[in-house]
Amino acid sequence: MGGTKDETRHDIHARRPTSPTSPQLGEQLSVPSSACVHIIDDDEPVRDALGNLLRSMGYRVQLHQSASDFLSVELPDTPACLILDVRLPGTNGLELQEHLRGLNIGLPVILMTAYGDIPMSVRGMKAGAIDFLTKPLRDQDLLDAVAAAIRVDENRRREASQVAELRERYSLLTPRERQVMALVTSGLMNKQVADELSISEVTVKMHRSSVMRKLEARSVARLARIAEILNLPK
Repeated sequence: MGGTKDETRHDIHARRPTSPTSPQLGEQLSVPSSACVHIIDDDEPVRDALGNLLRSMGYRVQLHQSASDFLSVELPDTPACLILDVRLPGTNGLELQEHLRGLNIGLPVILMTAYGDIPMSVRGMKAGAIDFLTKPLRDQDLLDAVAAAIRVDENRRREASQVAELRERYSLLTPRERQVMALVTSGLMNKQVADELSISEVTVKMHRSSVMRKLEARSVARLARIAEILNLPK
């Protein structure tokens, strides 16, 4: 995007290689109707061009001219990603990326710059950037990067929803059931749990069965995995 028709365009080599089976321009996989792409670039023509391209592919787009402009808006509760210019006035792109990370905002980031270099790309990728593109951007490279970033956010949101559901189920356990779960997932047998809690083995089995039913766990291995996901104390 930008430059003359015959201009040679090169992506920075830190960028992940595109799969040979990637869809061609105009042949993108279906885009979730709710997917939103935020673009932060202080160059208005660039912002508009990127926005027009992504809207033509079915994405919702929000344009921002600075980091502060982006931070002042409420993010929609929908799969999304951020296309972020590295060289911005005031707070630059890498600083904003680190700030969002510190706030635990998991919005996938695609970095772009006309002045890319290895230290910047390494810093951005280590901070979790999905991709690092150099201007002028090739349309297909941008579309591939956005599609990958949206998939990452969809997966992140799905996992977060599953964790929230597990926490809700865990909240239904009685204090005794939580004790039994902690001991069972630590590797103790029913008899050992009974001795530890000074209750009968039959009572342990009853509580264990109730725990597995409430958490929809069909095995102790799954129960242990749930405890790990929820980061429960051992």
